[in-house]
Amino acid sequence: MSLRIIPFFFLIFMTCKSPDSSFPVNQSLSITPIPFKVDQKQGYFEINKKTTFLCNNNSSAVIASFFIGKMKTFTGHSFSIDNENNTKNSIQLIKESTLDFGEEEYRLSISKDEIKIKAKTDQGLFYGMQTFMQLLPLYDANSKNQMHLPVKIQALDIEDKPRFGWRGMHLDVSRHFFSIDFIKKQLDLLSLFKINKFHWHLTDDQGWRIEIKKYPKLTEVGSKRKNADGSFHQGFYTQEEIKEVVEYAKERFIDVIPEFDTPGHAIAILAGYPELSCSKEKYEVRNLWGVESSILCPGKEETYTFIEDVVQELSTLFPYGYYHMGGDEVPKDQWKNSAECQKLKKREGLKDEKEIQSYFMARVEKILSKYHKKMIGWDEILEGGITPTTNIMSWQGEEGGIKAANKGHDVIMTPAKYCYFNFYQGDFKAEPLAFGGYIPLDKVYHYDPIPKEIEEDKKKHILGAQGNVWTEYTYKEETIEYLLYPRIIALAETTWSQKENKKFGDFLNRLNSVYDVLEHYNINYHIPLPEGPTSNKIVFTDSVSIPFSTTHPVKMVYTTDGTDPIATSTVYTEPLNFKENTELRIASILKSGKMSSIRKLNITKETPIPPSDTAELSQGLIKKEIKGYFKSISDVNDSTKSHISTIKNIKDANTTYHWGHEVNEDNFKAVFLDGYVYIPEDGVYYFSSTQDQIWIADQLVIDYKTPLKKHPKESSIALQKGKHKLKIVYLNNIAKGWATDWNTVELKYRKASEVDYKEIDEHMIFH
Repeated sequence: MSLRIIPFFFLIFMTCKSPDSSFPVNQSLSITPIPFKVDQKQGYFEINKKTTFLCNNNSSAVIASFFIGKMKTFTGHSFSIDNENNTKNSIQLIKESTLDFGEEEYRLSISKDEIKIKAKTDQGLFYGMQTFMQLLPLYDANSKNQMHLPVKIQALDIEDKPRFGWRGMHLDVSRHFFSIDFIKKQLDLLSLFKINKFHWHLTDDQGWRIEIKKYPKLTEVGSKRKNADGSFHQGFYTQEEIKEVVEYAKERFIDVIPEFDTPGHAIAILAGYPELSCSKEKYEVRNLWGVESSILCPGKEETYTFIEDVVQELSTLFPYGYYHMGGDEVPKDQWKNSAECQKLKKREGLKDEKEIQSYFMARVEKILSKYHKKMIGWDEILEGGITPTTNIMSWQGEEGGIKAANKGHDVIMTPAKYCYFNFYQGDFKAEPLAFGGYIPLDKVYHYDPIPKEIEEDKKKHILGAQGNVWTEYTYKEETIEYLLYPRIIALAETTWSQKENKKFGDFLNRLNSVYDVLEHYNINYHIPLPEGPTSNKIVFTDSVSIPFSTTHPVKMVYTTDGTDPIATSTVYTEPLNFKENTELRIASILKSGKMSSIRKLNITKETPIPPSDTAELSQGLIKKEIKGYFKSISDVNDSTKSHISTIKNIKDANTTYHWGHEVNEDNFKAVFLDGYVYIPEDGVYYFSSTQDQIWIADQLVIDYKTPLKKHPKESSIALQKGKHKLKIVYLNNIAKGWATDWNTVELKYRKASEVDYKEIDEHMIFH
C-alpha cells in the first residue's frame, strides 16, 4: 500500500479551552458517517511531540505511516513508530485476525494514557484511523495555520461497523471524458467518508474510453465523437493510466468496478468494428443522448470472441471480483430482422428476443467466470430470466431489486428516484441545468436500501447502494462536484450507519464541518439556493409578496439597491413585499460565510396591456417553415424558401418526434407561429415554454438564449382580457446531444395567483 494522499485529512471542528489547561481540546464528537456506538468518558488524551505509534505487524505499520504523513501536514511534526512497545502516550494500531469482527469493523478507545484502534483487517484499521482523524482539532478551518501541539482529545470508546458492504459511487465518462487527476481527487475525498466502491462507466454509445490493445479502433475511432456543431469530444485512458487509478483507489480501500456495456449502448464499438452488428451499416459514434437501436449481434460467434478478448485485457487491469456488463436499454428490432439471431433462437429453443438477451448475458457471464469475475447487470436483464449467479443493479426503481433479492440474487440498489445525482437537487427553475428529476438532500439521506417487500431471510442479498452520476449535461468537472456533494456524503451515512442512529437534523449540523473539508479540497459543492419565485422576472400591478425557501435550512441574505449581498446584508425572515420596481438580489449563506450563487430578480410594476383590435378571426395559427440547420434565430434570414400553412394546435408545429433513436436531419428547420392568443380575464400571467422565443402583445416574454432547450423557461406579463398578438419561434436542431424535436412544442400559462399551468389549446389561438 503506497502512502500517497493529498495534504490535509478530515473533518475540522471548532476548538475550546480545556478547563484544566490552555491546550486546545476537541469537545465535539461530530463524526461522519455517524458511528455505531460512541461512549464519552472522563478525561483527555494529550497529543504532543513525544506521542508515538505502536503497531503489531507490518501492515498496521504501513497504515500508521500513511496517517503519520497526514498528521505532519497538520502539525509540522513527524510522529515516529516505536518498536520498544512503550504504551504510554501512544497511538496503537492492533490488527488481530482472530477478532470476532466484520471485515470493516473497528474499535477506537481513547484514554488518558493511550489510544487503541483494533480491527481484524487493514481496512478496519484504516477506517478506525479515519474516525480518529476527525477528532483532531484545528484553530481555523479557513486558514492554513497548522495545528499546534500539544492538543487534547476527549476520552471515549467507539464501536463501529458498516450497515452495508457496498457503499458506492458511479461516474459516466463516456458522455463526457474526465481526467485521471479529477477522478483521483474524488477518490481521495470519497475515502474520507468510507465510500468503498467506484463504478467506472467506461463504454457507451457516445464514446469508448479504455485502451484495448487487441482492438485499437475502439479508441482510434470509438473514443472520438463529432458534435452537431462540427466540434469533437474525445479522450480515453491508457492501460497504464487505468492501473494508476486502480492502485490509487486500492490505497484508499476503494474497489474499482469497470463497466463494459453490452449488448446495447454499443455504437462506439460498432463505429470501429461494424461486423459485430446484425446489419451491414456504417456507424459513427453517437452524438445524441437517448437510446441507440444498433447493438451487438448475439447470433454471431465473433461477438463473443470480441467480448472475451476485451474481458481478458480488463482482467489484467481491474483485480476486483465484480465486473458490470450493462444489459440495459436494449432495443431488439435488429435481432427480429436478423437471420443469425433467428437461427440462434430456433437452435436454442428461445421463445422471443428477451430470451435471446438472457442467452447472451449468460454467455457473457460464463466468459467472466473464466477470469474469476462475477457479473453485475442492470435490472432489465431480469426480463428474459437470469442465471442463479447473476448480480443485479436496480436502477429503474426498486422493483427489479426486490424481485431479484427475493429469488436469492445479490443486489446493489441505485434506484433513479433516490440515487441519480445527475438529477436536480433543488427547483429546476432556480438551479443550473441538470438531467431532470428531483432528489434533494433529505430524500437521499432518508432512503433505505432494503425495501419492506424484501423477505426477512433475503435481506442479506441487498449488498448496499450507490450514487450515480450520468454526464449528458455535465461538461465540466465543477458541475460533477456540484451535483455530487453533499448528496454522496448523505448516501455514505445511509449505507454505513445504522438506521436507528440516523437523524437528519444532526446530519445537517455535522454538515457544517464537512463543508470545511470540501472547501479545502476546492470542491464546487452545492449550497441550497433561494427558491420560491418560478421566474426571475416578476410582474405585478399593485403590489406583490414574494416568499423564499431552501431545500434544507440555510440562512438567506438579500439586497434591493442593485448591489450583491454580503454576509452582513439583511437576513431574510419573512415574505418580501414590493410596491415599486426593484432589483432584488438574494443568496444563501453557510455558517462559514460561504455564499451560494446569487439570484437576481427584476420586480416590475406594469399596467395590463389592452387587447388588439381584431376583425373576425379563424381558429389556429399561421405556420412558416424555413428548412436548414440554424444555431440561433439571427441565422434565419432567407424567407424566400419558406413554406406557409395553418395549424389547429401549437403542438402540431412539431412533426419530427423520434425520441430515443435517430433524428432526421432533413427535418431541421426554423418554425414561426403567428396569430393571437385569447386571455380570459385581466391580470398578471405567467407563461412557460421550451421554445426559443415567445412574443405576446409584441413583448418578448421568453427568450431561451442557451442552445440546449430541455426544461421550460418562465416569465410574466400583465394583460387585459381579450386577444393579444402571439408569436412562437421554434428551431429544430441538435445542441449538446439534445434534439429540439424531442420537446413537445407547447405554450402553457397560469394566472399569478395560481400554481398549476394549463396548456394553451386550440380554442385559445386565432389567426
